[in-house]
Amino acid sequence: MATATTHGARAHARAQEGTHTEAMPVVPAQDWPAPPCAAGHLVWAETVAGGNYTHRVLARGTELRLTDLRGDACAHLLLYADGRPWERLNVADTVKVQWNAYLGEGRLLLSDQGRVLASVVADASGRHDALCGTSTLVRNTARYGDGTPQGPAPAGRELLKLAAAKNGLEPRDLPPSLSFFQGVEVRGDGSLEFTGSAGPGGSVTLRAEQDLTVLIANVPHPMDPRPEYVSTPLEVLAWRAAPTAPGDPLWEATPEGRRAFLNTTGFLAARGLA
Repeated sequence: MATATTHGARAHARAQEGTHTEAMPVVPAQDWPAPPCAAGHLVWAETVAGGNYTHRVLARGTELRLTDLRGDACAHLLLYADGRPWERLNVADTVKVQWNAYLGEGRLLLSDQGRVLASVVADASGRHDALCGTSTLVRNTARYGDGTPQGPAPAGRELLKLAAAKNGLEPRDLPPSLSFFQGVEVRGDGSLEFTGSAGPGGSVTLRAEQDLTVLIANVPHPMDPRPEYVSTPLEVLAWRAAPTAPGDPLWEATPEGRRAFLNTTGFLAARGLA
């Protein structure tokens, strides 16, 4: 089809309607095959290519499932209280308050206000990292020859900058991120060991405990020892559900977690949001 004229270009563009590619958002999300727990309630369905990013605002109570489709995805995640971006994911407090540096089912993702942004309600991977953050332009340029967002080896921070800008945020608003599907362990001498992926099909499900702005970059982990840039597709699904409530095992699991949930619901109740 000729595209040398405006009419030809328009006809070509319109002919692409309904085309599906391996990595793309699905609109409406309900057109995507939903897991049984989300049947009829999908609000976000997308496959994020390796070396790409995505972002979305999710309502409180929404559940977000990330799936490593081929075994070499790595989801670098940032969370912000929607409309209050100064309250954001604080990785140091997430680790410190819960006395645990390892992410997994039952862990809470905390802000520096002592409140819960999201909770980890299911984990079928077990290979995650709260210690290293994401890759940078300087490091990727040194390792792969390029780290720019449009280049062959985009750095995670550069992609998160783009996602942030589309939500009114600036580079200074980017704190350290969490990484899902590529693991790191601390050895007895204090050194870090990269443990890699659990393999294709690993997933993790988060529950939004406040209205959230979610930023995700799917790029290799900065400790991945392979000389080539390896990053495979990440599936992102989200569906309507309900926030964690008193009496839920997650709420009652630890004194620290219970206090964080009380801080969260007290704050939201005072604003008429809970």
